[in-house]
Amino acid sequence: MPRFSIIIPCHNAAATLPATLASLAAQSLTDWEALLVDDASTDATAALIAEAAAADPRLRAVSAPRRGLPAACNHAALAEAQGEILAFCDADDLWAPEKLARFDAAFADPAVSAVYARVAFFHSDPDRPSTVSAVAEVPLTILDLLGENPVCTMSNLAIRRTAFRATRGFDEDLARNEDLEWLVRLVGGGALVIGIDAVLTFYRTSPGGLAADLTAPKAGRAAALESAARCGGTPDPRHAAVFLRYLSRRALRLDPRGGVALRLALAGIAASPGGFFANPRRGALTAGGALFAPLLPGALRRILFA
Repeated sequence: MPRFSIIIPCHNAAATLPATLASLAAQSLTDWEALLVDDASTDATAALIAEAAAADPRLRAVSAPRRGLPAACNHAALAEAQGEILAFCDADDLWAPEKLARFDAAFADPAVSAVYARVAFFHSDPDRPSTVSAVAEVPLTILDLLGENPVCTMSNLAIRRTAFRATRGFDEDLARNEDLEWLVRLVGGGALVIGIDAVLTFYRTSPGGLAADLTAPKAGRAAALESAARCGGTPDPRHAAVFLRYLSRRALRLDPRGGVALRLALAGIAASPGGFFANPRRGALTAGGALFAPLLPGALRRILFA
């Protein structure tokens, strides 16, 4: 039984998957398997998966029901994974060579259910990230998740397989951003989730990626709020302001005119000025960027607001 099972959902990832797999092959901890789940790709992804699996016995091509990426992840994690610990990785992200070793050390504490670290966001060169996330100094709470969500991406999380099974997996009715609702259920159920203060995941930002829209985060957050209420979590306007600031930053990367970003920023400030500017630099940069978005080149906005 491998120590880690790495779940890699793939959809039209031929351009980025080889680099992702190379970052796994470079891991200092080698006791892992990777489950590559192709979700109806129309490019060369399936062929690349078959070629990679033939070259490295730790890689497995997994067939899953074609009901979207949440279902693909659930199938791989619940029905196919053999490792004690599940780690997730998007097919366009990269890992630092020491990531699995650092996570493995954190799981030495049997009370720990899941682990995350810091994330570097990059456009083309992982050595030149546009921004880096932070980790909470104490175990993760529901309110952390409903605010800034320091986990950021499932590529940044590993969880004991038993703990994942206890949550029953991702909500397959959510087309995207199902991770936030699942994290709320995980933490709300009493799981201990701790952060490592080191950059171990490199997240590729792309205007054409799955994260590149504004409606999916709203749907995911609405479901997360319902789950939070069932778990006793009561977010206040500060957390709504932080979420609106996050959406405004995303809109700054996507909307060439900037009108959507400005509306979201103003809504966040109105909801809670203290929440919006809790991180003064991020709040001021977001508000200023939204106000002057039409004057900023799109390439610069994608770098500044990654």
